[in-house]
Amino acid sequence: MLYEAMLVFAVLFIAVLIFSILLEQRHALYLRGALQDWLFLVLGVYFIWFWTHGGQTLAMKTWKIRLVDVSGKPARFWRATIRYFFAWLWFVPGLALAWLLGAKTSMLILIPLANMAIWALAIYLDPHRQFIHDRLAGTRLVVSDLSGTPASP
Repeated sequence: MLYEAMLVFAVLFIAVLIFSILLEQRHALYLRGALQDWLFLVLGVYFIWFWTHGGQTLAMKTWKIRLVDVSGKPARFWRATIRYFFAWLWFVPGLALAWLLGAKTSMLILIPLANMAIWALAIYLDPHRQFIHDRLAGTRLVVSDLSGTPASP
């Protein structure tokens, strides 16, 4: 996730630059909601495009991990889109809870981190060690061999 975050940071940096130049954003709070929507869209395009064109983001290629559907075939557009939306459950519930509780200082970080930890540990509830968002989307992560084809499970 850290390697993916570094790569996505570069993508988002360029997206913010384009947004700011085109809409002449002079202040961080100006068009903040529109910028957040734009970044959500850019992230969606990034992940969905890579997942449907080879099944791997750049970081996934490095780690030889591929996204496929439950039958082992490449993920199609709708499955990848559903996975993208469900993957936000890593963050949104913890952020929403922190906001609802009016969290301040360290609790503003600890609540979302606890949400992420619970989400990550939930793989132990699945017999195939898949994330919940993969189960919900009908996808799974497989290890690819050196040729790039999925290895047998």
